[in-house]
Amino acid sequence: MKRITRTALIAILFSLQVLQQSCSYKLSGASIPPDMKTISVDFFENNSSLVVPYLSQSFTEELKNRIRNQTRLGVIRADADANLQGRISDYSIRPVAVQGNERAGLNRLSITVSVKYTNVLKPEQSFEQSFTRFQDIDLNAGALQTQESRLIPLINRQLSEDIFNRAFANW
Repeated sequence: MKRITRTALIAILFSLQVLQQSCSYKLSGASIPPDMKTISVDFFENNSSLVVPYLSQSFTEELKNRIRNQTRLGVIRADADANLQGRISDYSIRPVAVQGNERAGLNRLSITVSVKYTNVLKPEQSFEQSFTRFQDIDLNAGALQTQESRLIPLINRQLSEDIFNRAFANW
């Protein structure tokens, strides 16, 4: 009797595990036309007056990864059903709060990306738009360069999410 109960329990747990893995649903909010299969993402060159050497590469890869991870689209180099291209048009660090000694206590790191999205299959969904995101830097919390290298990936994630939502979720 004990052996039958144990076998039944193992069978039930195994069935539940299989059922759980076969039923998945993503809440990315993407509404991609069924006939769209591919997208090309051009390199986003940094044309701002302040140049961070790795910014273009890291932003472009973040955008590609978001598309790969949240859609069924294949990211290819050319002749795609849609294309994302653009440039980093502004990268700035500006003071936003002054301390008593007339030094900036808080700076704002801001990145603006100009984007052109071309939907070959549905041209009415194409757009050109600039996206800006920022993070504040507390100079009392550590060196500017250290915080800058920590905040750039955060801003890249936010920008790629904004662009993704505009292109695929119609936000």
